[in-house]
Amino acid sequence: MMYKFFNNTKSYFLVLFVLAISFMPIPVKSDDGVPTENIEQFVDVYKRIKEQYVDNVDDSQLFQSAIKGMVSDLDPHSSYLSKDDFNELKIGTTGKFGGLGIEITIEDDFVKVIAPIDDTPAKRVGVKSGDLIIKVDDTSLRDMSINDAVKLMRGEPGTKVQITIIRKKVKKPIVFDIKREIIIAKGIKSKLFNNDIGYIRLSNFQSDSTNHVKNAVHKLNKESKNNLSGLILDLRNNPGGVLGTAVGISDLFLKKGKIVYTNGRTFNSKLEYFATPQDVIEGIPLIVMVNEGSASASEIVAGALQDHERAKILGVKSYGKASVQTIQELSDGSALKLTTARYYTPLGKDIHKHGIDPDIMVKISDKDLVSLPKPYDKDKQLFEAIEYLKTMKVSFESPYKTMGMYDHNVDTAWGINEYGATQ
Repeated sequence: MMYKFFNNTKSYFLVLFVLAISFMPIPVKSDDGVPTENIEQFVDVYKRIKEQYVDNVDDSQLFQSAIKGMVSDLDPHSSYLSKDDFNELKIGTTGKFGGLGIEITIEDDFVKVIAPIDDTPAKRVGVKSGDLIIKVDDTSLRDMSINDAVKLMRGEPGTKVQITIIRKKVKKPIVFDIKREIIIAKGIKSKLFNNDIGYIRLSNFQSDSTNHVKNAVHKLNKESKNNLSGLILDLRNNPGGVLGTAVGISDLFLKKGKIVYTNGRTFNSKLEYFATPQDVIEGIPLIVMVNEGSASASEIVAGALQDHERAKILGVKSYGKASVQTIQELSDGSALKLTTARYYTPLGKDIHKHGIDPDIMVKISDKDLVSLPKPYDKDKQLFEAIEYLKTMKVSFESPYKTMGMYDHNVDTAWGINEYGATQ
């Protein structure tokens, strides 16, 4: 779910198809690698449809369908976005829209829930990470594009929609009746436990989340009277967000070394990100909590801090989404969302489809709380994290007593944005 935007980029494939429709010979150089015979086959099929199909079909519809099919077969995260679909995506990235509050992807021809967003209708009714959405009202989602599925679930705030899901270890489909709301990603919560253990819950990665985390650390330290002995960063059910923010948050706790790198076939897809000399908690023990709903940017943070042995990862294996998508706007206002790179942890681990393995495995039952608990000991994973930090209390004096509040301005404008298919 990491996307890069490139405005007014011409689509190679669109140009190819426009050339094909003219029925003129297509000059293809041998070193271009373009399979001329396949283009001829495409033109042949196009002509047969135009001449023999029972109904008259608009040219633009045929070409859009051809492009959609070509791109969608690549992987679950690549897709062609019509002008309307592209506008819908941009609406969904503003952080405020009418919907249910679910981050989704495509898996096994169905819509799969990456994670429900905190404090949203989907989270409140009990939608969980890993659920497969098979129907919206009476419409089956099988073989439906992610953009069309989002359109069905998104709507006017206050209107109702019914979704049917399949859940592992549950024999019968589960039906949820949900009222749409304005979805505003609230982002961050914090709490102090035992007067000296800080807890920060980050539900998504927005452009300003790095500073919010840094400010939350300062707030917790003030509440502890400059006596923080440990910090918990809760990334459970965090489906990702802005790549630069994942780098920025990792950098808050690292003084040196590589944070993440990406690799693809083009020059622009080969990128490396490094830490700057800072650690806002100056070595205080750190735990990062993850689960099967922790994806993408969450896994960048967990992977970086784990590889550098700066934090212990606690929970269950994360989602396993390590691909980078770029969004290239085409000349007609449509767009191509294409997987152009994969990212790797500092030690070169490819966690795509595997996820981050926790250092401390703590499973949690369906009845246990996942959001900020009241009281905390009802959340088994959080309880274990706090108990672990109790055994790791440092003996040195808190750095805040001698150096004051750390206010280094972390630049989160990395130029690479990640937008999930959120509805």
